[in-house]
Amino acid sequence: MSRRLRVLTWPVHGSYMTYLSRVPVDWYLPVNARRQGMYGGRWSEWPDNVHEVPVDDVKRTRFDAVLFQHRDNWVDDQWSLLSAQQRRLPRVYLEHDPPREHPTDTRHLVDDPDVLLVHVTHFNELMWDSGATPTRVIEHGVTIPEGTRYSGELQRGITVVNNITTRGRRLGADIFADVRDNHEVPLDLIGMGWRQAGGIGEVQLTDLPEFISHYRFFFNPIRYTSLGLAVCEAMRTGLPIVGLATTEMVRAIENGVSGFVDTDVETLVERMRELIADEKLARKLGEGARRRAEEMFSIDRFAKDWLDALTEVVGSRTLERVA
Repeated sequence: MSRRLRVLTWPVHGSYMTYLSRVPVDWYLPVNARRQGMYGGRWSEWPDNVHEVPVDDVKRTRFDAVLFQHRDNWVDDQWSLLSAQQRRLPRVYLEHDPPREHPTDTRHLVDDPDVLLVHVTHFNELMWDSGATPTRVIEHGVTIPEGTRYSGELQRGITVVNNITTRGRRLGADIFADVRDNHEVPLDLIGMGWRQAGGIGEVQLTDLPEFISHYRFFFNPIRYTSLGLAVCEAMRTGLPIVGLATTEMVRAIENGVSGFVDTDVETLVERMRELIADEKLARKLGEGARRRAEEMFSIDRFAKDWLDALTEVVGSRTLERVA
């Protein structure tokens, strides 16, 4: 198509939407009077191709496609917000997470051969039962501020998890506490809800790479979720990664090259102590993590993958209407 696509979506994860805004389409975000949650509107740092549309105007606005990013968008919002004609537009569902109810036998709520189901990791696609819905994997793409590089002078590890205490075992609250408190590994935690977990604060997305660049390593205690953007950004900054050998982590991190992954927490504790004691080793692994991130999480590749997916979905629906 010669003109830019117009896509309606709900920004479920602000950090992901930051990178999604790099895709050269016009994004439209519904906003309501309360401006909360998925209806909170655009962030000031997002580029001009991200627009707000009042909820009362959505049915009168022309879109080329609809991108769903949350169960509520699919189950409720499309029926209350969209017109019947808009519900027949090309549709894409972006699944951010692996299945929760059962790791292998959970059927995805979208079961429609006319909808494209996009997963953010190959692990997620592997675990979901997608039925007749066509799927595609679009891996993360991340950027960091120009000139930000790993220094690692702090002989401590850094963990970045939002609301770790309320999200419990799945996000590794118990593992983080055990490593820090019982094994006495010097670890700092940042993210929303940091006070409850004894963390040190919350850092803005734009300031995160510079903030973490001074730590010796990045520790990811998460048992079961998608590959977090914080891990990708830490790799891109040049931090060696230590984490559990679960989900997509085993594909992103190679032992002895970009960090260490294992299912034995005691082994990980030993590796953290090695990194604290050996700055040269930490720098070597951090450089390996940076190279891997450049290969795996290119923002240009990410933007192209998304543009290709949206263009193909809109194009195939157009051909169907013509036929």
